[in-house]
Amino acid sequence: MRSDGPNLLPAPRRLTITAGLAQVPPDTARSVHDWSLRTDRLRDADGARGWLAVDASDQRVRHPEGYRLTVRPWTIGASRWPAVTVRAATARGATNALRTLAQLLDQYPRALPAMEIDDEPSFAVRGVMLDVSRTRVPTMESLREAVDLFASLKVNHLQLYTEHAFAYDGHEEVWRDASPVTPDEARALDAYCRERGVELAANQNCFGHLARWLRLPRYNTLAEIEGDNEWRFLEYPRRGPFSLCPVLPGSADLVRDLLGQLCPCIASPLVNIGCDETFDVGFGRSALEVARRGGGEEGRVSLYVEFVNRVCGIAHTLGRRPMFWADIALTRPECLRDLPRDLIGLAWGYEPDAAFDRWCAALREAGMQAWVCPGTSSWRSITGRTSERRENIARAAEQGAAAHAAGFLVTDWGDAGHHQQWPVALAGIAHGAAAAWNAGAARQYDARATSLHVFGDRALGIGPWLDELGDADLDLRRSCRVPRRSEPGVRNATAIFTDLHPPVEAPEGWNAGQHGRYVLADAGAFERVAARIHELAARVPRPDDPLLRDEISHTLAYAHFAAEHGAAWRRAGPPGRPERAGLADRARSILAEHRRLWLLRSRPGGLDESCSPLRRVIDDLK
Repeated sequence: MRSDGPNLLPAPRRLTITAGLAQVPPDTARSVHDWSLRTDRLRDADGARGWLAVDASDQRVRHPEGYRLTVRPWTIGASRWPAVTVRAATARGATNALRTLAQLLDQYPRALPAMEIDDEPSFAVRGVMLDVSRTRVPTMESLREAVDLFASLKVNHLQLYTEHAFAYDGHEEVWRDASPVTPDEARALDAYCRERGVELAANQNCFGHLARWLRLPRYNTLAEIEGDNEWRFLEYPRRGPFSLCPVLPGSADLVRDLLGQLCPCIASPLVNIGCDETFDVGFGRSALEVARRGGGEEGRVSLYVEFVNRVCGIAHTLGRRPMFWADIALTRPECLRDLPRDLIGLAWGYEPDAAFDRWCAALREAGMQAWVCPGTSSWRSITGRTSERRENIARAAEQGAAAHAAGFLVTDWGDAGHHQQWPVALAGIAHGAAAAWNAGAARQYDARATSLHVFGDRALGIGPWLDELGDADLDLRRSCRVPRRSEPGVRNATAIFTDLHPPVEAPEGWNAGQHGRYVLADAGAFERVAARIHELAARVPRPDDPLLRDEISHTLAYAHFAAEHGAAWRRAGPPGRPERAGLADRARSILAEHRRLWLLRSRPGGLDESCSPLRRVIDDLK
């Protein structure tokens, strides 16, 4: 294993290597790992084998989650003092120290270098949000494994983004085919999280993003948009229902029912009520009320604020503190003062130019607690988007810490079928966990530490390699043109994914010289991406875990196909019958592997929907 020193994830605030080595007794690494997982194992750790001493009541350590870890020269059978001393003010701080020690022992299993670590987190709340509503619901085994990993990275908060993927009593027609999280599973996961010092918070979108509900006849009367009427989601045309109509009493009644069932399953006093991207509100059933309030954006924001207040009131009656995605309110920051003071504002943005500083300032001025919420940049990508992710997460950490934001929540979404494999998502989650703990080192994030502590790769190659893969189409995604954008480049996606799976139909007459392809770029640009992916495939790391190997191989095959598919449609003419047949065969193979890998980590519900984009590609090649 190559290293210039300890590879720790997150990197501690201060680490000083001193002289000497501390020998490690047999089985110590395994014991420390077990003790570090649960917050109730400190008593077992203190004094173990005369090698480790733990003091969880040292008030000289100021931060409740901070710690001091000292490793001194130590020889088995010859030393009369502990090799490792942990000092912390609380059990949480001492557990964080054990998690650091477990990583050190993974790197130095026989003898630790003597050192001093003085460490504390930049953010009180360091969270991960997993999207379980865009088709992919992890199995309980996968969720437990994820919680163990997140806890080892000092993550202390988890949310499962929910639109319809919870088994609400009386609403079976909504979730029947989704393999949802059941109430018993939510309670079991909550207990599992609490044992590991991770707070599981309830999450249910209560305003927008409810198309899966509102398309059904039983709920359609609560929709803002009636029937198949058109509206606009930012620059994209959309049809049909999306948000609850805020002027209908039944909308609040539905929210009351959902939160009343979900919240009692989870002990945390927090609940994420969503309320983001309600762009259709005011353009359907509530249009007359918006006009009565003055019309335009002012009328729509007034109605939005009123309904969010109503949802907050429902949360309060359940004894919960609400949080919400603050994007709509931040378009008119003055409206924040009309919302409850205890409402937590989630300032989210997933591009390098996200204005976390401005958003946090607006929330703070309104008297609200702010959390910064960057993303993994894994969705709509196949490969991830490394450069965008690195800058986005670094800005969130630096600007959030400077603004004294209370929380850092890294989000992993599943738009367009949740086609990113788990290793691609994990690369972003690991970076987010590192930045949330040590904002000052967010730009110095070392992917080699992710290799070791996330993927178990002692050669330290997987993390850096995944970061290279995530920029395979960087030049193309920065220079290409797409419809409805005046500036070059594609946002919130890679170019190869966007070309293979366009978000909407291209406008009539767009890119006529390239058969109407969504991404405007020449064949050579896609060929260069394919060549880059081929070069990366020639030196792909070979992890010990066969599932991890297969997921990485599938990611490579999928990305290479997307690039070559894009090139084929841009050569002198459309692909001929033999080339189309070959591409279709490759797409069918990718689809089959997507299905196989899905079922190894995720539930069957949502799989058929996730396969739809690839089926459309196959149909287009016929």
